[in-house]
Amino acid sequence: MAINMGKNFQQEQWELKQASFSSHSRLKKEKRVFKENLFFRYLSALCAGFILVIMFGILIELYWHSHLSIATFGIKFIYSSSWDPVKKEFGALASIYGTFVSTIIAMLIAVPLSLVISLFLTELAPPIITKPVGYAIELLAGIPSIIYGMWGLFVFAPFMSRYIQPVLSKNLGFLPLFQGAPMGIGILTAGIILSIMILPFITAMMRDVFKMVPAVVKESAYGMGATSFEVTIKVTIRYGLTGLVGACFLGLGRAIGETMAVTFVIGNYHQISASLFSAGNTIASTLANEFAEATEPLYLSSLLQLGLILFLITIMIQVLTQIWLMKIQKGIGKL
Repeated sequence: MAINMGKNFQQEQWELKQASFSSHSRLKKEKRVFKENLFFRYLSALCAGFILVIMFGILIELYWHSHLSIATFGIKFIYSSSWDPVKKEFGALASIYGTFVSTIIAMLIAVPLSLVISLFLTELAPPIITKPVGYAIELLAGIPSIIYGMWGLFVFAPFMSRYIQPVLSKNLGFLPLFQGAPMGIGILTAGIILSIMILPFITAMMRDVFKMVPAVVKESAYGMGATSFEVTIKVTIRYGLTGLVGACFLGLGRAIGETMAVTFVIGNYHQISASLFSAGNTIASTLANEFAEATEPLYLSSLLQLGLILFLITIMIQVLTQIWLMKIQKGIGKL
């Protein structure tokens, strides 16, 4: 009996040691996991903060190098359309006008087409069509912008001058938008080229948004007797509305800052005209064309102020996008 009691005591001691060792190991593991999580949290915060530092640095750098133009022209720089490097007179209005008009044309064309194409690929098309069309969209998204610009200049601009612009001028020439000589290049051509460029981006994002709609939600709608059109409008689009708005504004950000494709086909002329056939320019095309030849300090400073204006416009668009998305999410939550 004494031997058994000794063995039991030794067994209890061994079990206590094992429990203590296990508890100690678990405690060490918990401390290690806590340190790793803390390190990952600080590293993520550092990377996120680095993005803000880069943005703030770009803003300060643009402002610092454009202070000469700001001091010389003041607020007049924004609403003046004069651009004469010889007389040292500079204004951003013509470039701002061309940027917004070409971007609006691109969005008016690309957004409806992207919505229809993405709905067709996710709701109606069979897999034998969905896959090759999806691959083609992704391929279009990967083509460099300069290729679009060269194609627009040598192929699309002559097509516009021979077939599209004469028809528009003949049938809608009573409107100031479609008056003027059909040169092929101009704001309308630039807007169409931009729409072709941003179309695959918006379509791909909208397609991914529609794919995220739960199948059970659509099946429930069909089970209640809804038609395909009703399911698309009231379920699919409504479920992914915030994603669709985000896709549109990402395409807008791509269009508003596009450089090379627009430079090839817009005509690069500092003027404001009601006609979409006339040549114009954008902020990005002005920077691309004239930055290398800007030798005078005031000339270079004016170009950098154009870059500052474009940067501020981009930030403003992103802020308005986030505000709008928050309002949409609150509105959906109340329904």
